[in-house]
Amino acid sequence: MKRNSFVYIFKLTQLTVMALIAMTLFLRTEMHHDSVSDGSIYTGALFYGVVIIMFNGIAEISMTVAKLPVFFKQRKLLFYPPWAYSLPAWIIKIPISSLEVAIWVFITYYVIGFDPNVGRLFRQYLLLFLVNQMASALFRFIAVTGRGNLIVANTFGAFAMVMLLALGGFVLSRENIKKWWIWGYWISPMMYGQNALVINEFLGKSWSHVLPNSTDGYWYWIGVGALVGYVFLLNAGFTLALTYLNPLGKPEAIKSEEPQSNGYDDRSEKAIGSPSRRNSSSRRTSTESGNEISKKRGMVLPFEQHTLTFDEIAYSVDMPQEMKNKGVTEDKLVLLKGVSGAFRPGVLTALMGVSGAGKTTLMDVLAGRKTGGYIDGQLTISGYPKKQETFARVSGYCEQNDIHSPHVTVYESLLYSAWLRLSADVDSETRKMFIEEVMELVELKPLRQALVGLPGVNGLSTEQRKRLTIAVELVANPSIIFMDEPTSGLDARAAAIVMRTVRNTVDTGRTVVCTIHQPSIDIFEAFDELFLMKQGGQEIYVGPLGRHSCHLIKYFEGIGVSKINEGYNPATWMLEVTSSARETALGIDFANAYRNSELYRRNKSLVRELGSPVPGSKDLYFPTQYSQSYFSQFMACLWKQHWSYWRNPLYTAVRFLFTMIIALMFGTMFWNLGSKTTKQQDVFNAMGSMYASVLFIGVKNSNSVQPVVAVERTVFYRERAAGMYSALPYAFAQVVIELPYVFVQAAAYGVIVYAMIGFEWSAAKFFWYLFFMYFSLLYFTFYGMMAVGVTPNHHIASIIASAFYAIWNLFSGFIIPRPRMPIWWRWYSWVCPIAWTLYGMTASEFGDKKNMLETGETVEEFVRDYFGFKHEFVGVAAAAVVGFALLFAFIFAVSIKVFNFQRR
Repeated sequence: MKRNSFVYIFKLTQLTVMALIAMTLFLRTEMHHDSVSDGSIYTGALFYGVVIIMFNGIAEISMTVAKLPVFFKQRKLLFYPPWAYSLPAWIIKIPISSLEVAIWVFITYYVIGFDPNVGRLFRQYLLLFLVNQMASALFRFIAVTGRGNLIVANTFGAFAMVMLLALGGFVLSRENIKKWWIWGYWISPMMYGQNALVINEFLGKSWSHVLPNSTDGYWYWIGVGALVGYVFLLNAGFTLALTYLNPLGKPEAIKSEEPQSNGYDDRSEKAIGSPSRRNSSSRRTSTESGNEISKKRGMVLPFEQHTLTFDEIAYSVDMPQEMKNKGVTEDKLVLLKGVSGAFRPGVLTALMGVSGAGKTTLMDVLAGRKTGGYIDGQLTISGYPKKQETFARVSGYCEQNDIHSPHVTVYESLLYSAWLRLSADVDSETRKMFIEEVMELVELKPLRQALVGLPGVNGLSTEQRKRLTIAVELVANPSIIFMDEPTSGLDARAAAIVMRTVRNTVDTGRTVVCTIHQPSIDIFEAFDELFLMKQGGQEIYVGPLGRHSCHLIKYFEGIGVSKINEGYNPATWMLEVTSSARETALGIDFANAYRNSELYRRNKSLVRELGSPVPGSKDLYFPTQYSQSYFSQFMACLWKQHWSYWRNPLYTAVRFLFTMIIALMFGTMFWNLGSKTTKQQDVFNAMGSMYASVLFIGVKNSNSVQPVVAVERTVFYRERAAGMYSALPYAFAQVVIELPYVFVQAAAYGVIVYAMIGFEWSAAKFFWYLFFMYFSLLYFTFYGMMAVGVTPNHHIASIIASAFYAIWNLFSGFIIPRPRMPIWWRWYSWVCPIAWTLYGMTASEFGDKKNMLETGETVEEFVRDYFGFKHEFVGVAAAAVVGFALLFAFIFAVSIKVFNFQRR
């Protein structure tokens, strides 16, 4: 809890802000004690207090689920009995509950103008404290019944919230609850809390002239007793669930079926595909022969060979504040100090060094992947200055973390990459033939229809992901490929398979550079040249390895390091003898030794030679920044999103099922209440059904879309950096794919609920109901996407989004109608999306009804006077909800384009 303090501090701050808003909204100067109508506003204030205190505990679900894997492991090893785990979780929440409730009650009580008797203040405090404790116990219990699965637990939690809120007695009054749901009213802990609070307030002296024949106060103590009982019952349920329930399923990567006859288990040089060492000059000569290249695999499409040279490259960043605090006076921290080299076609170069030497930094600088810092020096592509826009079209970058969309197949991933990265003049048949060649080259054909899945959860194994990462870049037909630690995290067999893929790629005549960390002898022998760096970003050896690394060994032994033992791994030996400690012991500066060597002079002359254009050659030029038009980019992104959504039933199907169950619940709860319009309470009940449905299904949509968008955004960062598409076509595809899913959801809900509640069957009214339902669910979904777009991850997005749900709920017009809001807060009800939804739904349904109420006014007059809803304003409300959906979608698109939370 101490290390998770951000959540608790944020929640306390949020509670304080909400208390201040509620306090100024229900300000005592505006709150009168003159009529039953005034009483309903006070009831709204009390209801809102219960809702805020209760749902402040919903964070318990995710926090409990996060801790469950450790508990299940410790329970299995008999560390302690389950009650020893559940009891501290309950006890430690008591001081937090008392602090949260203290903030709410002591800020709001007297300012809102509740009964001034101090005894009633502490009675309200006690009740809300018990409500908070009950809610925490309930959500902890739900988390365990979800058995460690957050989606299942959140769905259970949402159902519990619907039951509590709808049957608590405020949204639907007790006399209107159907007999088949009355059990839900009597077992709802929220009902006991709400009723006890109302009794506590309305039996005070302030209300004695309005309610002279009030009942006794025993209901307060019934409420207290019921809540105490629920606290014990739910904590006992939490303990029992911890004792008897097991986790849902063990998350394991699924190994796809694959023939084992390709020599995968051969860990020798043969497995890597490099039976004999050829030096770089002979390899270069062979790759320059056009006839030989055309016979090699993966060459359906021709490509231009390119050389990458870099001269005196320096890279620095602003000095971190921690280092300045330690007394460092420089403004810049230098990570690369004047490194030079050349990477050539058909030559496989290893970029090596100890941790912190700057291997990945150099690769990111050369590939143009850095998002900050200062770069100096000269970079050329085949002799011409490097321009990132054109360079992205001829280069590929295989990241260390294999980032792919989880719900598409291996073949679809390659088809998508080829579609967006091959030039527009490549026809569909040629593209597919090229993909087949690449799949054969990287040995992915047996995995053609396998779903990619999430790392460590399902789908491809780590080694298969590595090969997919390489293939996704290869189908772009690049001339230069960068690979960041392609063998990291793999065992010897898997590393051999990946290195054979890399070797096959080089043999097509491409320029390939790999950073590599402590390779085995077999893997090290597969490389042609080595670029070795030391701590501080300086090169200490740049040149050929030779057969059995003879050139490398000869160079280092020549400058005075200890000789290599027979059969020892040259890569391990090289890193050991060039370490900082060995450098100090020998008194040699390896960087200076290299700069004074013949090898350095040879390399500098090679950089000068390759750094100037060959006569008759042309600079890289493409007429457009991207290979495909904006419309083609949009269609490709939409195609991938379609498959991602279709194959993600945990998101799409669970959301639809949730909506169906809520529709049937509300339909049976509010059965035929829409046709009754004889009392004011009938209008409140009908509006309550609209309010509850929009709020609950909307919030569920908003929360469930966030993890989906967050996963896809990490893939987006990689694809955008590769120059596959612009940000806006991607963002619009993400928005458009939601439209049909939300439409089916809104239409199914609307038809079921409209019929069961018994609203008036006229085409216009039914259309308006569906229209407001659809666009309300859309703006909630787009709001969830927007929250992810403007925040670093979906955890922060959900915390920030939830703060606004509470404010929207308060200003929706149901808890306190717009005309009763103080003038200084009324403006917010005009910018609150839910307020416009309720305006449109209520005004379109009841705004033109001439039926007389018991009070002597028509339904139309009551809706106009009490809520401020005018029937002629329905069109404006419709425009407002469409506007909110468009606004949130637009902000999402702009945030995806402008913000980059991936720092390199």
